[in-house]
Amino acid sequence: MKRILGYRCTICGRELSFAPEKYTCPHCGEKGILDIVYDYGEVKKSLNREFLSACRDNSMWRYRALMPIADETDVSSFLRIGWSPLYESKKLRDELGLKALYIKDDGINPTASLKDRASGVAVAKALELGYDTIACSSTGNAASSCAGSAARMGLKAVIFVPRRAPQGKVAQLMIFGAKLVVVDGDYEQTFELSRAAIEKYGWYNRNAGINPVMSEGKKTVAMEIAEQLNFQVTDWVACSVGDGCTIGGVYTGFKDLYELGLIDRIPRILGVQSTGCCPFVNADKTQDHALVPTPEETLADSISVGVPRNPQKAQRAVYASGGRWIAVTDQDILHTMGLLGRTEGVFSEPAGATATAGVRSAIAQGIIKANETVTVISTGSGLKDTANALKAAGTPRICEPSLAALEKSGIL
Repeated sequence: MKRILGYRCTICGRELSFAPEKYTCPHCGEKGILDIVYDYGEVKKSLNREFLSACRDNSMWRYRALMPIADETDVSSFLRIGWSPLYESKKLRDELGLKALYIKDDGINPTASLKDRASGVAVAKALELGYDTIACSSTGNAASSCAGSAARMGLKAVIFVPRRAPQGKVAQLMIFGAKLVVVDGDYEQTFELSRAAIEKYGWYNRNAGINPVMSEGKKTVAMEIAEQLNFQVTDWVACSVGDGCTIGGVYTGFKDLYELGLIDRIPRILGVQSTGCCPFVNADKTQDHALVPTPEETLADSISVGVPRNPQKAQRAVYASGGRWIAVTDQDILHTMGLLGRTEGVFSEPAGATATAGVRSAIAQGIIKANETVTVISTGSGLKDTANALKAAGTPRICEPSLAALEKSGIL
């Protein structure tokens, strides 16, 4: 793959040669998360406006020139991941007082979350390298996406989830036939067990906080946003944040397009967390931006990560783009789930609605101005977590089967 020049450590900046299973910098240890460095001159030969205009592959694989997947690797029979809708909001835009608002609904992916993007690339790489088993730890979405893509392509999947994982996500894992390890502990303990098992048994490591391949799939959501906006990106892009891999991928996707000359600027990125688990927001308030382990006390399970594994890429996404960090309460998140549903017909899980809740708060604080344009990423479907959806929507009333009862019920 001559379009790949190698790796660059996000801590020390050392350039390293490309190897398909190099996860972290040998000089900085496990905290030395790696970027994949591309030869943009080479990439331009196959990825440009003319190619994209003619491309009939309406999936994330239209951007495979910017993925670390060999040209001969066949992805034609994979689940169809990506090219999710970008809705232009009218009602919610006016309610928030914005110039323009767009909603990227990644809940329509095959297993109903943005994490399908990373898992698709992970499964492709595992097959390319000859593995028969892929494994990861997850709060739920990465797990179900990994299991779904693995099932489709004939790989075994071993998944580690904390005991608090929502039943909707656990059900997906079981249906997809994964070997499921429910850990009686928090996400940090779940991650450590998965890492030890992966090392012992020699499985392919899909853990997004360590494997640099993962963000190369996630970044395609930014590429789609730009292309769907005819490469005229909004002033802001808002993203919920847990481990840090997704927001890191969003920035990388826009940066790749900027380096290719397809967009003229990188949007400001708003990183949004729950006040119940917000290590990045807490770090933003300190001089050195150092992260401190945080309790995992939010109903937004997908972003309930007290010890993020990809801090460098997450913090770079916000600071390099001139963006901001913000935290919202769980009540704000629940309210926004209902707001998105009522005004736009988008059913988001708690973490999926967190980005929009953050935009509402940022507007109230004067961070985002009324004359600015915004894209929010809804990262997962509300069907993933119906218990919290019912908290947001309320309990339905029962009506006797007669018109008179209907008229007295007050439902209408």
